[in-house]
Amino acid sequence: MTMQRTLLIWLFLAPSLVGLGLFTFLPILASVLLAFFSWDIITPPQFVGLGNFADIASDPTIRVSFLNTIGFVAIAVVLQLSVALALAVLVNTRMPTMLRSFFRSVLFFPLVLSAASVSIIMSYLFNENFGLVNHFLNLFGIGNVAWLTSTRGAMVVVILVYVWQNFGFSFLLFLGGLSSIPKEVYEAAQVDGATGWRQFWRITFPLVSPTTLVASVMAIIAALQIFDQPYVLTRGGPGDSTRTAVMVIYESAFRQLEFGRASAIGIVLTAVIMLVTALQFRLSRRYVFYG
Repeated sequence: MTMQRTLLIWLFLAPSLVGLGLFTFLPILASVLLAFFSWDIITPPQFVGLGNFADIASDPTIRVSFLNTIGFVAIAVVLQLSVALALAVLVNTRMPTMLRSFFRSVLFFPLVLSAASVSIIMSYLFNENFGLVNHFLNLFGIGNVAWLTSTRGAMVVVILVYVWQNFGFSFLLFLGGLSSIPKEVYEAAQVDGATGWRQFWRITFPLVSPTTLVASVMAIIAALQIFDQPYVLTRGGPGDSTRTAVMVIYESAFRQLEFGRASAIGIVLTAVIMLVTALQFRLSRRYVFYG
């Protein structure tokens, strides 16, 4: 019976294991090996050792793309978590259950939309000549703003579009964290005279810190891999002002047919993600409260 049960377990696990092997682990292994070769699909791969990684270090476009990505993450993640936490606190206040469910659905809705379709719509809204955003700015006496054709304006639009579409997931995480805080803690604080802002900083923020850690880790990992919004909105421009690391990987592989170089950039980006994640967990010992 033990042997039959073991075989049955492996039988049920087989489809998932085969899928993971073919579509996850095998591509990862192939990408790591390909990083040490020069390959354009047409000619046979040529071993170049660490040549692709040396090219990464000397290529100014790659340096700019990683700097753009880091700058984007620093602003977008802070804004995303701040908006999500603020809205979660507001929705968690006393209100009818139906109204609370309505806000949950509305605020989470942008996340289920296609990033490409949202970016296309936003490109029309932020168009310099006929965009709805500039139309409203003109009503207040502000001239047309070159949102997508200026260096700063383009990055601002990319950040706003990304945050608007992705804060819903962090919002749900914070909402779950807030609901787990005992109401007796707030009642005791009110008896002691703590209300409003003091309750948030002394009670809500410390007790929701484990959720903040999870939300920040997931938000940073996702933001480091941003591609859809800058690609659709600006194609990485003007110049290289909104070009990100994943965009460089895409361009190296599918435009320049340098798959080895693209794999090397992907390995560097993966290393950055792992390093940042490990650093977050290391620093979490100081600010995460599990009591």
